[in-house]
Amino acid sequence: MQDAKEEVRARLNIEDVIGEYVQLKRAGRNFKGLSPFSGEKTPSFFVSPDKHIWHDFSSAKGGDVFSFVMEVEGLDFRQALELLARRAGVDLSLYQNSGSQELAKRKKRLLEANELAAKYFQQNLISNAHAQQYIFGKRKLNKQVVQDFRIGYAPDSGDGLTALLRKKDFTANELKDAGLANRFGGDLFRGRMMVPLMDTAGQVIGFTGRIIIDDPSAPKYLNTPQTLLYDKSRHVFGLAQAKEAIRTSDYAVVVEGNLDVVSSHQAGVKQVVASAGTAMTDSHLRALARLSANVRLAFDGDKAGLAATERAIPIAQEVGVELSIVSLPGDAKDPDELIQQDPALWQQAIDTAEPVVDWVIKQFAAREDLSTAAGKRGFSTAAIAVIRTLKDPVEQDHYLAQIATMTDTTREALLRKLAQPSTDDGPKKQIKQVEHSDERPPFVPDRNQDTLLAVALGDIYVQDLLQTVDPAVFRGSERQAVMVYLQKHKGTAVDSVPHELQEYEKYVTMLLLHPDVDTVSWSAEHRIATATEVLRSVQANYQKTDTKEELLKQEAAARARGDDKTADELLGQLSQLIKGAK
Repeated sequence: MQDAKEEVRARLNIEDVIGEYVQLKRAGRNFKGLSPFSGEKTPSFFVSPDKHIWHDFSSAKGGDVFSFVMEVEGLDFRQALELLARRAGVDLSLYQNSGSQELAKRKKRLLEANELAAKYFQQNLISNAHAQQYIFGKRKLNKQVVQDFRIGYAPDSGDGLTALLRKKDFTANELKDAGLANRFGGDLFRGRMMVPLMDTAGQVIGFTGRIIIDDPSAPKYLNTPQTLLYDKSRHVFGLAQAKEAIRTSDYAVVVEGNLDVVSSHQAGVKQVVASAGTAMTDSHLRALARLSANVRLAFDGDKAGLAATERAIPIAQEVGVELSIVSLPGDAKDPDELIQQDPALWQQAIDTAEPVVDWVIKQFAAREDLSTAAGKRGFSTAAIAVIRTLKDPVEQDHYLAQIATMTDTTREALLRKLAQPSTDDGPKKQIKQVEHSDERPPFVPDRNQDTLLAVALGDIYVQDLLQTVDPAVFRGSERQAVMVYLQKHKGTAVDSVPHELQEYEKYVTMLLLHPDVDTVSWSAEHRIATATEVLRSVQANYQKTDTKEELLKQEAAARARGDDKTADELLGQLSQLIKGAK
């Protein structure tokens, strides 16, 4: 697809595409405007037509025209490429091999079948008074939200939809592959309120069908099975309708039920989406992270909801999103029921969401008797299993202090427990995600490291300074790759993304668009001295992290040989290090 990407890029002006989302003004050879990702009042969003790149200094985001569309629309690369290809008039099938072409044709046919099905269900809603009474009367949905979510009705006819699609030359296998036909070849959905499942581009990829009569022999909800188009481990319901509100408010709310989403949107709370039940996956959170790093979970507070929340914490740590928990007041069993009581209560619950670890710790504490040794052991074991998944040592230390207070024990004892390998007597180990992701951990801005590398790209003398530095002292694969490149290509100023760094194009682009360093400290006269000072700070921070890991290893070894005195001294050193003591 690289050839297709370059063809699309060549046919489009980056400033024209971005100009549809951001009001741009000429600034020399570049353009600038207000960031679409933050509420800034002073423009810090820059576009370079010459380099075909953009960077937003308020959010540390940047890249090419594809990365911009991915960010602003909440799309993955393939979806962004398809969108821009349509705009540029590029036929992507010409750039695919025969196998890929065949798969693309199959997906296109399934999309066409699902689109026709959605229209069929919508038309049947118009002509069925019973379905209208259920949707508009009992469910209390208005016409606008029904239109926004393309809600319809599947008649109890048996084969109305499949017969229609066969007349349009869809084969029995295609209808089965689309998830529209049952094993007998008839309609899968019958007598149900139909809610289309859409991808982030708004294309229908499946359906949720809610039965509208009381029938204990039939499932209340029936969903499209897994198909080439629909994968419940990746699909986020309502994201196409919610993405603008998520980006504007800078948070997303995840609920369990699709109809909870519909009800919330009708109430004016539109940054709400749903996962397939409580099973949050890496793909779900990455899709949301493209729009906001703040995700609020509104799952049931039962055992299943607690377990799902526990599983979500390490995933969120890897993806780089902050999780919090929305608790429903009173006896409301779900957001829809709360909204029916009072929409303001739903918004209030969202606004008062609690940090996820605080919430989980409270749930653990509620199920144990903390006045007993056994209760303290069970509670601390469960809580530390969660704390162990946290990456930040300061955050870990915060919760260790909290647990120490709740159990009336010492932080040193908890540190020893934290340093121990996890055992089977605590919460069950996190379920390993079946889905493999090639995506690297999220980029974490570091002003010192990024500024130093940005200067080094254009200053061969600063490059000299970095020649003997271990790239490992820089955080993340992006920075380390740039360091390796600078050491291999000493004496060469960089003004565009080198071929060797194409994998890290977004990060290198950010460095290249870094504002000119014109402060006194970074002037030509003082640049080497400043670079040296910044480098020392970077190395000191690395050494601190390295020392922490070594102290933990030494403490574990001392404890294993029965030398508790040395182990306690090492824990004291670790505690001081975590606190930042000199």
